[in-house]
Amino acid sequence: MIRLALLRHGHTPWNRAGRVQGSSDIALDDDAEFDLSTFRLPPPWDGAALWSSPLKRATQTAELVALRAPRTDAALTEMNWGDWEGCFAQELRDDPACDHRDIETWGWNYTPPNGESPAALRARLVPWAQALKTDSVAVCHIGVMRVLMAHASGWNFDCPAPFTVKRNRLFIIEIDGDAWRLLPDPVRLVRATS
Repeated sequence: MIRLALLRHGHTPWNRAGRVQGSSDIALDDDAEFDLSTFRLPPPWDGAALWSSPLKRATQTAELVALRAPRTDAALTEMNWGDWEGCFAQELRDDPACDHRDIETWGWNYTPPNGESPAALRARLVPWAQALKTDSVAVCHIGVMRVLMAHASGWNFDCPAPFTVKRNRLFIIEIDGDAWRLLPDPVRLVRATS
């Protein structure tokens, strides 16, 4: 059995503005960089294998909290939101001609126009996770985390999620072959000591 700890990247200008980021490569904002520089991975996660999405906001977060460069893998790239990337999420929700939905009604096959479904994201994430050989931290994105956590918990994007993804916390999945289990309590990052 290995454990996979998932950490969401820090804020970007697009996060704060309510824009759909998806696979667009947006860097952290200055406030996020400063805030993350005050946090570290707690033991024993500070010695685990460190992975990241190749997108800047994730690699920057990994380097700030771990004080080392992560290995990157394209499998950890955020879900592609297609034509909706860069748009304001609220404007999409308010447009009666748009099929932008709340997460509780997606199902596994919901796909933004010219984008990627949770099922497609799962098809690239599960093989990556199954190939891990040691306990690992993956700094990634909320969509990636939701798909991995859904796979581990049995949630099908068809009702309110049984978890809430918050920043500065590690969400831990135990992987034992095909048996996955999401642990109920996230682990907080610790404050850096000077």
